[in-house]
Amino acid sequence: MDLKYTDAKPSDAERGAVDELLGPAPTGWEGGERDAADLRWAKGGHEARDRRDLLLPALHAVNDRVGWISEGALDYICRRLTVPPAEAYGVATFYAMFSLRPRPATVLHVCTDIACAARGSKRVTESLTSRLGPPGTPAGRAIWQESPCLGLCERAPAALVIRAGEVPEARGAGAGGAPPGFGKGRDRGTPTTAVVAPATTDGLILAAHDPARADQEPPPAAAVPQTGDPGLVLLRRVGTTDPADLDDYRAHGGYTALRNAFALGPAGVIREVTDAGLLGRGGAAFPTGRKWQATASQPVRTRYLVCNADESEPGTFKDRVLMEGDPYALIEAMTIAGYAVGAHRGYLYLRGEYPRALDRLTHAADRARARGLLGDDVLGQGYAFDIEIRRGAGAYICGEETAIFNSIEGHRGEPRTKPPFPTERGLFGKPTAVNNVETLVNVLPILTHGAAAFAATGTESSTGTKLFCVAGTVDRPGVFEVPFGATLRDLLDLAGGPPPGLRAVLLGGAAGGFVRPDELDVPLTFEGARAAGATLGSGVVLVLDDTVDLPRILIRVAEFFRDESCGQCVPCRVGTVRQEEALHRIADLRGAEAAADVALLREVGQVMRDASICGLGQTAWNAVESAIDRLGAYE
Repeated sequence: MDLKYTDAKPSDAERGAVDELLGPAPTGWEGGERDAADLRWAKGGHEARDRRDLLLPALHAVNDRVGWISEGALDYICRRLTVPPAEAYGVATFYAMFSLRPRPATVLHVCTDIACAARGSKRVTESLTSRLGPPGTPAGRAIWQESPCLGLCERAPAALVIRAGEVPEARGAGAGGAPPGFGKGRDRGTPTTAVVAPATTDGLILAAHDPARADQEPPPAAAVPQTGDPGLVLLRRVGTTDPADLDDYRAHGGYTALRNAFALGPAGVIREVTDAGLLGRGGAAFPTGRKWQATASQPVRTRYLVCNADESEPGTFKDRVLMEGDPYALIEAMTIAGYAVGAHRGYLYLRGEYPRALDRLTHAADRARARGLLGDDVLGQGYAFDIEIRRGAGAYICGEETAIFNSIEGHRGEPRTKPPFPTERGLFGKPTAVNNVETLVNVLPILTHGAAAFAATGTESSTGTKLFCVAGTVDRPGVFEVPFGATLRDLLDLAGGPPPGLRAVLLGGAAGGFVRPDELDVPLTFEGARAAGATLGSGVVLVLDDTVDLPRILIRVAEFFRDESCGQCVPCRVGTVRQEEALHRIADLRGAEAAADVALLREVGQVMRDASICGLGQTAWNAVESAIDRLGAYE
């Protein structure tokens, strides 16, 4: 792609999709019809470049409407936003959900990641290949492709069908609307989607012909075997309240925490969260109160809050269940967090593969705005706060806290070097607090019942409850909530018990480690997992029995990290490729035959851990290392 604009023209559908998001092109300099006045002076410049953050929504708009992004469409977007075409090309090719080559309007995303692999996704892909051709081959009006984890692990094997071409309806245009000038980048709609899970070949082909004919997706409560349990805290409203009804949410305790927050004041909120000992639930386990205090104490008036809802760790689906089953809780929690750190705008960065969560959250934000719970004067307290939802487009690396900033700002989703840290210089160069969904929702019971009551649950170092995503070869897969300190065996008993022939449990996801069958009494705490040589990570508990081909699971983990590496730093870009190559070579080897490649894996893994710029490369070797050291793989 050249740095210069081309003569390629967008189609009427492509132009319409972009104009629906950005408004009609005001001058010829921005892609409109050029008149005599345009020959005398140029307009746009800084004003247009200030809208660079709308690049990702504009790409979504075209991809949603047409199914792929042509050269003419990309050129038109670049003119509208004054973005060099080469840079826009780099952004568009960064995301797996976009295509810059013509393809059918219907795309079948068939998950082949570790949770689905453990439940037979290989049989589905082999059957699809025999009936529709290899992945990436157009079959009539549809095309299918293998996909990383879709966050539907409790119903594995899973698939997501997306059909472009539907005329989007304006999002955020519900009662109350958005305040003037706010939400200009809000997604204006999504194409027709259907979830096929458990996936079958016949079900996928039926959905490809007409997504509306696919089986209706079960409610979020179907993913929560504990629904209705009085001991639940974070999941207590999932399945017991209407996720679309704000009044029902308030009748079940909703917005009590926000009122208490206003009574405490920003410093008081941070103090409560700190005293509660809340640690981040995204994997790093950083103290939330310290992060908020660091953001609030910056001598800069403009601050931001970012909710990381780009839940892409293979085997993770807890945030999806929360967002689909209790969306108002996240809206309320973000408002509290924004108030505490002094932010007036929050960005909710949501996985592009979560269409139902997008619908639920958009509706919840609209209703909250209409009732004065978002906007210029929240609850009449003189505090202004609003939320903008931004869709990701299929990039695991965007779950890294600084990669999210680049993605929102309209750049490639590559991590930034730290320091400066996000609390000092984050989104748009301003102090920013970044928290994931589960972390934020934990703030509600803290402010409703108090820090002492929250800290009374769990252990001294790991307070509260934790959500775990149990999948694989278990009888009752789903999201489970247990107090910190419960053992892995306790958790598996809730899911139907350890299966006969248990081989191992992958704890923490692809970036986690394996636990042997004789280690099921490990306490599920941050400190307990570390002592056992594992990590809680994002709460993945993938159960593998002796029917699962462990070397193939390790290859799939390596393929995942190779595909998802952003390529910015050499240790990760090269190391993930070398790791996958070595695992392919020794897939069927043992003992001395595998020794040389096992030694190479250790060397490459250590280099990635020591020298990679972010957590992706630093943890890409974890699961393979633990399989070799703890499970005796390749012996």
